[in-house]
Amino acid sequence: MNSTIAMPFVALVLAAPAPDATDSWPEFRGPTGQGLVAAGKLPTEWGPDKNVAWKQEIPGKGWSSPVILDGRIYLTTAVPVDGSTTKDLSLRALCVNAKTGKIIWDVEALKEDGSKAPNIQSKNSHASPTPIVDAKEKRLYVHFGHMGSACLDLEGKVQWTQTDLHYAPVHGNGGSPVLADGLLVYSIDGSDKQCVVALEAATGKVKWQTDRHSRAGKKFSFSTPLVIDVDGKKQVISPGSDVVCAYDLKSGDEVWRVTYDGYSVTPRPVYAHGMIYISTGFNTPSLLAIKPDGKGDVTGTHIAWTTNKNVPNTPSLLVSGDEIYMVSDRGIASCLDAKTGEAHWQERLGGAFSASPILSDGKIYFLSEDGVGYVIKAGPKFERVAKNELKERTLASYAAADGALFIRTEGNLYRIEKK
Repeated sequence: MNSTIAMPFVALVLAAPAPDATDSWPEFRGPTGQGLVAAGKLPTEWGPDKNVAWKQEIPGKGWSSPVILDGRIYLTTAVPVDGSTTKDLSLRALCVNAKTGKIIWDVEALKEDGSKAPNIQSKNSHASPTPIVDAKEKRLYVHFGHMGSACLDLEGKVQWTQTDLHYAPVHGNGGSPVLADGLLVYSIDGSDKQCVVALEAATGKVKWQTDRHSRAGKKFSFSTPLVIDVDGKKQVISPGSDVVCAYDLKSGDEVWRVTYDGYSVTPRPVYAHGMIYISTGFNTPSLLAIKPDGKGDVTGTHIAWTTNKNVPNTPSLLVSGDEIYMVSDRGIASCLDAKTGEAHWQERLGGAFSASPILSDGKIYFLSEDGVGYVIKAGPKFERVAKNELKERTLASYAAADGALFIRTEGNLYRIEKK
């Protein structure tokens, strides 16, 4: 990971081990949870008939991103139950052969009662959170927001389900979980309940649950936490409406908080240069660079810099070297100095964006909702490498492994590989 510690404390991202293999993409945004491809070169050009190794139709609907381990891809989907008159959904986990695209297994993890299902936002799905695959324990964790979570072995057998943590969602589910020290941690930010929860990964039992204590008028959000180490203690960084908090991973106790004006917060935090970078969500998002070594309310003391120019509501940020990259929901890409917030460039890509970017071999990969992939050279000077069109709608983020790019569209999963 290209980062420079600019503070006197030691802080490391611990959501997953540092990337040391090219065949693994175990969670949302990859091995570090921050969109960094470990090694190798990805293709920079593709299209419906160019550099497509295979294309596999995926049943149902879901905007979870693919995760990859040992030549297998895992993802979730929601499929209407045959004969149902109440819009019941089978919430499923799928395993796909990464080399051939063949579906190895397709298993129901949970079921949604259509008569009780709340409405979702038009860009959402009933299977939006990205799963986690655990190489050490050989487990797959799937999460469906307010509908619950489940653990499966890697052959598709359900090990446990957790459906007791009820809350009232707004617009459906969204945020993904994070796995650290045997705990599966995720945020709950519904209209009636806002907290962070840690489940025992082996059993699904609640280890701790901590209220967010937000005073936001609109309390719903969808962010995915990030786990870091600060002075030898692990913190869960979880943004929500009007506040981002750090929680002690072991106990769930709140360590520090920063308040702001924002709701429906979706981007996952990133860490570099001794700072946590977050976007504050709707209506007008700001990018905050926060030093995570404080205690209590550090709003007035630990914000290093901030900007509100073309900051994303939905796509996560990305840091490479001394630069931070982002793309707004309206398609304006930006490159800033990660230490100061000074803008290097801002360029309109075109289209709308929800997917989070990734970095590979000195190049930034963006993906629009229309399935247009933009490849930009990383650096303080804007240089577009390629523009690629699949001509299919997509809101899911890229996955990458073994020199290939994996793209989930509304109906299909693609393996993009240079031929």
